[in-house]
Formats: sequence, C-alpha cells, structure tokens
Amino acid sequence: MSKTTPLRRENLLSILRREELDAMLVTGESNVKYLTGFTGDSSYLLIGAGVCVVISDSRYTTQLAEECPGLDVFIRKTSEKISDSVAKVAKKAKIGRLGFEGHLMSCDLRDALGTALDKVEFRSIGGKIESELRAIKDGDEVAETIEAVRLAERGFEVMRASITPESTELALSWELERAIRMFGGKGMAFAPIVGVGDRAALPHYSPQRYAVQQSPLLLVDWGAQTYRGYRSDITRTLMTGTPTKKMEEVYNVVLEAQLKAIAAIKPGAKCADIDTIAREHIAQAGYAKYFGHGLGHGIGLDIHEQPRFSPNSIDVLQPGMIVTVEPGIYLPNKFGVRIEDDVLVTSNGHEVLTTIPKDFESMLCGA
Repeated sequence: MSKTTPLRRENLLSILRREELDAMLVTGESNVKYLTGFTGDSSYLLIGAGVCVVISDSRYTTQLAEECPGLDVFIRKTSEKISDSVAKVAKKAKIGRLGFEGHLMSCDLRDALGTALDKVEFRSIGGKIESELRAIKDGDEVAETIEAVRLAERGFEVMRASITPESTELALSWELERAIRMFGGKGMAFAPIVGVGDRAALPHYSPQRYAVQQSPLLLVDWGAQTYRGYRSDITRTLMTGTPTKKMEEVYNVVLEAQLKAIAAIKPGAKCADIDTIAREHIAQAGYAKYFGHGLGHGIGLDIHEQPRFSPNSIDVLQPGMIVTVEPGIYLPNKFGVRIEDDVLVTSNGHEVLTTIPKDFESMLCGA
C-alpha cells in the first residue's frame, strides 16, 4: 500500500462531507485499488465517516492482509451475494445517505442494493474519484508512471533491434510484451497497435500477419504496466525502408503539431485550447480531415483517464496531471503517422517523461 493511500481516503471523505453523504460504496476496480492499494478484483470499498471496510471473498484473505494492512475487511461467505454483504456492513454502520458510482454500477446491483437497503437514500456521485482525485497524481503515482514509461522504452528498443523484413506485426507485438515482462513489468498497458503501411492509417488497428517488408512505414503504439498497475502510452512511427517524400512530409507536420501543443502545456491551460493548437497546425498543412480523434488523455491506473484533450473538453490542466499528446494524420489505403509522448504538468510548466527520440532521422531504421 502506498504511503499516500490514507490521504487519498481522507480526500474522498472531504468530498462526501461536501455532498452531505454518510458513506460511499466504491465498486470500480481501479478506484478500489487507488483508495486501498489492493490489486485483486471482485471487491468493493464502503467508506464513510465511521466506516472503512473492504468487502471481498476468501480468495483474497491473505492478499488483503499483505496489501492493505490496518484496513477492516469483510469476507463474504461463498453462498452469499456481494449485495447482501454490502447490506450487512451498511446496516451495521447505520448509513442513511449512500453515494455510489452510477457510471460504473450495474442496474442489477443497484436494484439488489435498493431492495436490501430499502431505508437508505442512494445518490449517484459517479466520476468524482476520477475527476477530483485520480486526475492529479501524487508523488508515488508520478514515480510509478515514470517506471511504466521506462519499461515501455526498454521494451521498444529490444523490439526495434529485432526487426527484420520478415517480421510480422503480431511477432513484433509479442516481442514487445516479452521484453517488457523480462524487464520486470506486469505486462502491456493495453493491447499494442503495430501497423505496417496502410494498416497504420487505422488508429485502433489490431496487429495481424502483415510483414515489415510490405511497406517502409511501421507505426507502433504501446505501453507498459507496472506491478502496482500504473501505465504508460507511447507511439512512434518508424521508417523501416526508404520512405516516400509524402511520408516525410506528413511525419514532420505531425511532429511540429505535437511539439507546439506540448510547449503550451502548463497549469491553468485549457485542454480544448491545447487540442486546437495541434489541430490548427495540421489543418493549415491541408490534412484537417485526416485527424479525427482527440489530442490526448490522462493516464494512470487506467489507460484513459481525466483530463481529456479534445475540441469540446472543459478540463483545465493542473500540476500533477499526466497526459498523452498524440496527434496523427491517417491517409486511407496509404499510411498513417502518429507521435505520442507522456507529459507531466508541473507547477510552472511541464516535463516530457518519454525519452525516445522522435525527429525524422531518428525514425530511420532500415530493416
């Protein structure tokens, strides 16, 4: 358990007092992990002014004792539904007004809890943990994310050194994961995107059996996950053969757009404005219709977190946020280019956590 985990729970209690709630039932796996340090699943946290109990099952008795020392634990019986266990704990704590994660809880669970706790007032406050707490990383989380970045970078260098003309997208994605695990990572942060040539024009492509020799361009979007669950998210577009002039032109447009956007990152900056900086640069180069997704997003225990860079985002950057900046240009049936880095918002600006070079010359690596 992180030394800052108790402070995270205190911060949540402040939100509950503001919302005039006696307690909150936290059901989201990443949110339970954030507030307790527990890395298992199928477990909830009931937290309030007079209660703080992890509700789990016997599979995790030892793990909870190791990962969450000092926390009260309710181990439900095999024959007991988790909704009944929650009801027992809530009744014992004499909860009158209970917050819950409406954006995550299933309708079936909400109905079951409503029946079991028919005298309790339920109120959805979904998204508060993500937007008010998890969006701003503490020191432990920043260190974990940096570790995830370094694991991803080391894995990438191993994969890059293994590229041959016969290498397939699938084989390279497997090599990435093997290397990240070899260096101590829990695994990939998400299913990697490895796309050759026109496959790189599909922003969320799944690797198949296309070989590197089929195109001089190879897009790799990947990340590593640490054992405590924090993630990185990076993209590089390699030139594994002789690139065309068009490939070089598009690459440099994307790179310049990304550099301009990163330069504007600082506390108080509006995420929509950062998105506009990159989007306008790409539009001025004549590629507006080929950049169809948001500029980036927060990362942490989940690969997509608050804040979000998009034209309609209302988020404002604050120190401690860690975001991706990932503009792209995707030319259907031709090729795509995306460049992505992980960036920490600091008290007076920003720090780019990713260290892999990204100038066009550094992307040349003839297979």
